[in-house]
Order: sequence, then structure tokens, then C-alpha cells
Amino acid sequence: MSRKDDITGKGALNGYRSSKSNNKTKHRFQLNLQKRRFYVPEEDKWVTLKVSAKTVRTINKKGISAVLKEARKKGTLIKEV
Repeated sequence: MSRKDDITGKGALNGYRSSKSNNKTKHRFQLNLQKRRFYVPEEDKWVTLKVSAKTVRTINKKGISAVLKEARKKGTLIKEV
């Protein structure tokens, strides 16, 4: 099960941790993923999606229907709803 946002398709980023002595160690910056249920009124059903906290804020602002429509248009929707 990949750690990707079901709507935006975004995943973890790679980077380095830096100590005080400037030693570098590889590190992955994970997304803040949440498993959330959303009600889609057009399809009259509940959908469980794994989305980042940023995507949850976007859904609260625009609405689930508009966000899903936009993701289908861009082609970033991972889980078909």
C-alpha cells in the first residue's frame, strides 16, 4: 500500500537531515496522510479516501464534487470514485 494521496497523487519527498556538525543523513519527508470518508451527493454514496491534510482543507473549501471533478480532468485521481 503506497503512501500517496488518492486525489492529488503526491507522495513522499527525499532530503537530508543535517546535524550541528553538518553531517548529512538521508531522510524521507512523508505526507500527513489521513483516511477520511466523504459523502458524494451526485453518486449518493460514501467514499473512503487516503488524503493529505492539505487536500482535506481544499475539500472543505471547494467541496468534494468539485475536487473530484478537477482531479479527473487533470488525471491525478489514483482511486477511482
